[in-house]
Amino acid sequence: MADYKEMYLTLLDATEKAMETLISAQKACEELYIFSEDEKEIKEDNE
Repeated sequence: MADYKEMYLTLLDATEKAMETLISAQKACEELYIFSEDEKEIKEDNE
């Protein structure tokens, strides 16, 4: 008989890892965006 509890926990663990990876990537992209906007403002102020 299939061990549904083990299958569920395996899937849950992989899902949590995937979510953590996506959240981390989103935060990194947000920081890149903010940094690029800051650079843009600095360049505009210097012109």
